Amino acid sequence: MIRHPQAESIVRQLVQAGHAAVYAGGCVRDALLERAYPDVDIATSATPDQVQALFPRASDPQGKAFGVIRLRMDEHVFEIATFRVDGPYLDGRRPSSVTFTTAEEDARRRDFTVNGMFFDPLKNEVLDYVQGRTDLAAKTIRAIGDPVARFTEDRLRLFRALRFAVQLGFEIEPSTWKALVSLAPDSKVISPERVRDELVKIFISPNPARGLDLMYDSGLLSVWLPELLEMRGCAQSPEHHPEGDVWVHTRLLLTHMKNPSPVLAFSALLHDVGKPRTSKTEPNGRIRFFGHEGVGARMAEEILRRLRFSNDDIGAITACIANHMAFKDAPHMRVSTLKRMLARPTFSEELELHRIDCSSSHGQLDIHAFLQDKLSEFSQEEIKPKPLVTGHDLQELGAKPGPAMGKILHQLMDEQLEGKISDRTGALARAKELLS
Repeated sequence: MIRHPQAESIVRQLVQAGHAAVYAGGCVRDALLERAYPDVDIATSATPDQVQALFPRASDPQGKAFGVIRLRMDEHVFEIATFRVDGPYLDGRRPSSVTFTTAEEDARRRDFTVNGMFFDPLKNEVLDYVQGRTDLAAKTIRAIGDPVARFTEDRLRLFRALRFAVQLGFEIEPSTWKALVSLAPDSKVISPERVRDELVKIFISPNPARGLDLMYDSGLLSVWLPELLEMRGCAQSPEHHPEGDVWVHTRLLLTHMKNPSPVLAFSALLHDVGKPRTSKTEPNGRIRFFGHEGVGARMAEEILRRLRFSNDDIGAITACIANHMAFKDAPHMRVSTLKRMLARPTFSEELELHRIDCSSSHGQLDIHAFLQDKLSEFSQEEIKPKPLVTGHDLQELGAKPGPAMGKILHQLMDEQLEGKISDRTGALARAKELLS
C-alpha cells in the first residue's frame, strides 16, 4: 500500500534486530485515501538508544526525551518514534513524561482515529486499534477516547481538527465538536507560531471558505482573529456588492481562490478588514468606505505580527491589501504609472486578488483582461528597465542628496518608462535640464 524503499529498509533493519516497527499516522491515512504522502513516520518498540545503536547517524537531542529520533537518508528525514504513553500535559502542549509501551497503547494516545492507524510494510498489513478505517469510510474526524482529554493534552488539536476536516472534506463527530467548542476559549495559551502554521494550512486548502465557517462556529475566530467578526453585518451598496455584506463577500471570495499561496490567501481573507471601521452612509443611502484599503493594511499588519508571520510575508500581504483599490484606475494611468504597477514584486498576487474580488461582487473582469493584455504587450525590460541615470550621476552634475534629487530620479524613470528618453546621453541631457 505504501511504497517507500528507504522507509522500508529502516523498518526491515529494526525488525531484523528483534524490534517491532511500522509506519504511523498521516502517511497511513493518506495512503488509504489514495492521497500523496510526502512524509513517512516510523513507530517502533525500540528505545531511542537502541535506534541510535542501529543507525549511528540518527540524532535528535530534543526529541529523544519524548522518544523521537530523526534519521536523514538522502533527501528524506524520517522520524522514528518509540511506542509510548504520555504523562500529564502540564503546559497544554507536551507531556511531562513518557513511558515506552506497545503499539496498541501508543495508538490510543494519538489525536484522531484517522491518524491513529499503523501499517506494516513487511506484511502489507494495516494495524487499526482505534477504528480509524471505519471513520475514514464515514468521512469523520473523531477524537480517540475522551475528546476533552485529547484537546486538553495539546490544544493545538483544536485547530488540527478543523484543518483535517477542511483538507479532507470530512465532518467532525458531534462529541468531538462539542468538546472543541467548549475548549476554544482556552486556545489562547497556544503559541502564535503554531496557530499561524495551522491557519495557513486551513486557508490554502481546497475549501478555505469552510475553514472560515468552522473557525467562526467553533469560537476560535473570536479568540484569534476577532477583527473579522466586525465584517458580519457590515452592509455594502447593492449596486456594487449584490452578494451581501462584507463577511458574505469575503467568504465568497475565498471560494474563488485556486491553489493560493499563503500571501494570496491572507490577502484575500483580510483585504476588506478595514471596511467596518471606515463605513459611511451618504444622504442618498449609498455606503462608502473611504480609505478602507489603508486602514485594512494597518490592521492586517497588526494581525499578522500577532501571529508571528515573517516580515517578508507581512510586507507582501499588506502591499496587496493597500493596493487592491488602485486597479480600477489602471486604464487611465500614465504609461509610467502602469509599468510601475506591473513591476511591483507582489503584482501577480495583486492581480489574482483583483480577479477574485471582482468575481465575488459585480463580476466585471474588464480591468483584469486589460492588465493581462498589458503584461503581454510590455517586455520585462520595459517594465523593469535598468535606470539610465543614477544618484551618483546627479551628484557629479552638482545635485545634493535629498528629497529634491529623489524627485528628479523618479521623473527621469517616468520619462524612461514612457519612452521619452531611451539612452544614457539623452537621460543625462534631461537631468541637466531638470537641475538647472
